[in-house]
Amino acid sequence: MTGSQEFVRATPRPGGPIVSAVGYRTQGLPPALHRGLPSPYLTVIFTLDEPVVGGHTPEEALGPGAVRTDIVVGGLHQRPEYIAQSGSDAGIQLAVHPLAARALLGVPAAELAGPVAVEGTDLLGRAAADVREELAELDDWRARFDRLSGYLARRGGGEPLAGVRPEVAEAWTWIARHRGAGTLKGLAAHVALSERRLTTLFRAETGLSPKQAARLMRFQHAKAAVVRAVAAGDPPDLARVAAEHGYCDHSHLVRDFRQYTGVSPTGWIAEECRNIQAGGHRNGEESTA
Repeated sequence: MTGSQEFVRATPRPGGPIVSAVGYRTQGLPPALHRGLPSPYLTVIFTLDEPVVGGHTPEEALGPGAVRTDIVVGGLHQRPEYIAQSGSDAGIQLAVHPLAARALLGVPAAELAGPVAVEGTDLLGRAAADVREELAELDDWRARFDRLSGYLARRGGGEPLAGVRPEVAEAWTWIARHRGAGTLKGLAAHVALSERRLTTLFRAETGLSPKQAARLMRFQHAKAAVVRAVAAGDPPDLARVAAEHGYCDHSHLVRDFRQYTGVSPTGWIAEECRNIQAGGHRNGEESTA
């Protein structure tokens, strides 16, 4: 038996707190170790059967100290996390705008930095566990997306940036507009704050400095270009990708790949080619605004 992978994509409301939503199901595949890459978004996963099992290192993810989470809430991070995949699992993965964390999750994104994942029921309460059980009982992806969307809309209250300082919100928008290629000096001038004050406020809200967020957004766009090439069956031109996404040269793109994935670009492509071809790397690739 070969096994199968299924990825089903929903279309979130434009400008809302959810950037992307992907339902996934794998069946009959060999157990594998998956790299959860850094992203400019928070990760929220409602599993439909077995918990997500992971760790900061491969050894931790595969060992007795692995974190097991039914509802995953993950903050912004700068290194890959590792997921031990059983080969048969299912869930809905959301990419959540980090500035919506206060409204949607009840805490700023900075409070989610550090752990591999926060157990969603600890953060969101019993209602989230009830929603997860309902999602597992439904047999249609559209119905699952609608149920989860309704739950999150009630939590968000219609104000996704509630409690976020306007300078921080504008700074994030400016970085996204420049696809991570702008300067801290230009950003600070744009929001009328000193570089030091902006960095302090930005880090307190997101857990990252503006420079870290910009570098991560730039990598996200470059990785998306690599994914599109692989999905189309073409070998990615890394030198061209680097030039088109604001890198000084090819070696700087390779450096970022090694930091954010733990391996070289060619090594990561070799590991993830099957997922890419099946559509499993499209979560949140289109926009960082």
